[in-house]
Amino acid sequence: MALAISSLLIKPFFLPTKHISYSNNGKSNTPAASIFKPHNSLKTSATTGDLANHYKRSWQQELKQAFGFHHDGDDDDDDESFQEMVDKRCADNVRMLIVDAVQNAKAGHPGMALGMAEVGYVLYRHFMKYNPFNPKWFNRDRFVLSAGHGCLLQYVCLHLAGFQSVQLEDLKRLCKLGSRTPGHPENVVTEGIEVTTGPLGQGVANAVGLALAEAHLAARFNKPDAVIVDHRTYCIMGDGCAMEGISHEAASLAAHWKLHKLTLIYDDNQNTIDGPTSLAFSEDISARFKALGWSTITVENIHESMCSFKEALRGAIDETEKPTLIRVKTLIGKLSGKEGTAKAHHGTFDDNEVKMMREKVKWGDREPFHVIPMVYREMRNQKDDGERLEREWYSKLYSYKSKYPQEAVELNLLLSGGLLPGWESSLPKWSASDPLDATRGYSEKCLNQLAKVLPGLIGGSADLASSNKVHLHDHSDFSQPNSPCGRNIRYGVREHAMAGISNGIALHGSGLIPFAATFLIFSDYMKNSIRLSALSHAGVIYIMTHDSIGLGEDGPTHQPVEQLAGLRAVPRLLVFRPADGNETAGKKLPANLEGTLAEKVARGGYIVSDNSGNDLPEIILIGTGTELCLCEGAAKTLRQEGRRVRVVSLVCWRLFDRQPKDYKEKVLPLSVTKRVSVEAGSPMGWKEYVGIEGKVIAVEDFGASGAYLDTFKKYGFTEENVTRIAKSLLHQ
Repeated sequence: MALAISSLLIKPFFLPTKHISYSNNGKSNTPAASIFKPHNSLKTSATTGDLANHYKRSWQQELKQAFGFHHDGDDDDDDESFQEMVDKRCADNVRMLIVDAVQNAKAGHPGMALGMAEVGYVLYRHFMKYNPFNPKWFNRDRFVLSAGHGCLLQYVCLHLAGFQSVQLEDLKRLCKLGSRTPGHPENVVTEGIEVTTGPLGQGVANAVGLALAEAHLAARFNKPDAVIVDHRTYCIMGDGCAMEGISHEAASLAAHWKLHKLTLIYDDNQNTIDGPTSLAFSEDISARFKALGWSTITVENIHESMCSFKEALRGAIDETEKPTLIRVKTLIGKLSGKEGTAKAHHGTFDDNEVKMMREKVKWGDREPFHVIPMVYREMRNQKDDGERLEREWYSKLYSYKSKYPQEAVELNLLLSGGLLPGWESSLPKWSASDPLDATRGYSEKCLNQLAKVLPGLIGGSADLASSNKVHLHDHSDFSQPNSPCGRNIRYGVREHAMAGISNGIALHGSGLIPFAATFLIFSDYMKNSIRLSALSHAGVIYIMTHDSIGLGEDGPTHQPVEQLAGLRAVPRLLVFRPADGNETAGKKLPANLEGTLAEKVARGGYIVSDNSGNDLPEIILIGTGTELCLCEGAAKTLRQEGRRVRVVSLVCWRLFDRQPKDYKEKVLPLSVTKRVSVEAGSPMGWKEYVGIEGKVIAVEDFGASGAYLDTFKKYGFTEENVTRIAKSLLHQ
């Protein structure tokens, strides 16, 4: 069994011991009692009543320049029409910032960002709840940009919304080395970015994971008189996302799970890099999603009427059983000379084109990166609402703590990272006298013990739970409306979506620790999502059983060879291949070996046995997984013949490589050049550990169908062959 853990970044979120309140600079320097004072934000939305005259006057000059509008001081002007003009002018400003950033960087993808300016603005100004002074507030709405190449849209919206992570200077440093505005959004670089996206379709699966996390936690912790978990997930996808298979897999599950707080906004601009979508794409996306079980809404002309998009969003919020797809018909590269064509996807604009765009929106001779002052003021209203909502949430939380102390303790643990102090002590230990089991059997015992002390442990398998042995026996399946509090997730035969959804669950930031299981051979289906797990510090646990040619009768289509090498090559990914129950527990195998220790697994490699005493060994046998017992068997034979033999378990290469030089020298002394590695997978990478004179026993071709032991014998994985090769080295 192989196990991969993407690098983990947990930012503890402790429930404060007293109320917090925010001043305009985001610091908690106001008396706690002020948290309950009435909120006095300026009413600027048609949904909050009549617009004040002074507010209209503040916009008069700008709207007159842009649209010829004149406010005569009469408060009877149509509020909704006025708000529409304000929104349109704000969207103009969003577009001009996008143009300025691309021109300044001489790089970027302006097409989608220009076409979806209204969508981004409306979400951040009118619908999403967030607090830019506390981007990690737990009950905020989540936003995912699956079409990650359009990241400029999100960067501009984050800036206008008041997030400190994106200042004007950051927009000026688009795509520059070390900037907070990279070419695709990265959650570990820019606060306000929930997940790292870029490979198309991944964000759709991430959004499903985020929505699942909300539904699961709401079921576990909400009470009729205390709703603590209540937020929505919004995701933008493009035509490319719609084409990628992962989006279909994830959308199918979202509908099956009835994730009604998930809203997917489809940028239907009918263009991809190579040209119009008609080159390779002719299906009706709305019909496809409707067939999957989604509610679908189409917005025909958002560029002329943002009200239609607002109505669509309200419709999504009112939906209580299905996720919602909002299909928005847009013009890629809106305003530019490339408008509506694939040429607008990426690249800069010539000077005449920029001049033309400025003229279209009556921008005049304003300097690049100009922001209309009223736009900041407009966005501040949503920020103020977010601050108020967070204060109200903390007030509810303290009331909840007194009414439901047991649930509050568990919620606090989750929001603090999900790891109970001393959780490692719950892991079982085995001795050589214990009954034999496959490593997946040991893994099952470890998972079920951990589930008792880690309330955030949640996950499942891609239709292989009985084979992978990852079922949590004391818990039900996640299902809505029957058992949304269940911690077993049934993914069906959807490996790719499983991994992408797991990333979303992990990055929800609520202490949930997702695991995803399948056969190692099928990790290839999930590879891109696994890579993003590591890139985004998601902390997903991947459990991959049936990890070698020992799979036997299923033959070479199911026998992994090169997969381990490929996973080990992923930066930050910790790949473990345990040999027995103790090493399985140590990831914090047909034998329980003397000398294996869970605590030593943290070193990545260690000495399992050695009869050399104070002398150096004559030969070192290095193994992983099931093959470690072959090393021990060969070592026993050689020792009976008077040889000094060391056996080393190299359970996780990356962890071993990180150890101090003196520790690595202690385990693998440079002066001992006679070494043999034994692993039923690709030989790639092993020469680094056995050296020039060492021998690598590995698989250099596809496997073969046959009984387990017969297949191992065919490829040289027997005690006799390991002993023979070791002797040949010793006799040199």
